[in-house]
Amino acid sequence: MSKSVNRLSLGPLPASSSVKLTVTVSTELKAQLDAYAEVHARVHQVPVDAVALVPHMLAAFIARDRGFKAIQTEPTTRVPV
Repeated sequence: MSKSVNRLSLGPLPASSSVKLTVTVSTELKAQLDAYAEVHARVHQVPVDAVALVPHMLAAFIARDRGFKAIQTEPTTRVPV
């Protein structure tokens, strides 16, 4: 396994409570999510499917969004989390 495969942006999945949310994605994106899930499962040696990964991917995206963080710190535009 190459070194780059061991460095996914998304680490092991934490346990968490959840709320059901339905989204529609393109067939191309679904294929990419399935491929990512396959690689994630190999890297972390834990079976996982795309449906389980999507919430963690979205959380990681929001956590890294500097613009969102900046807006969150402004008292007049604070969005409840």
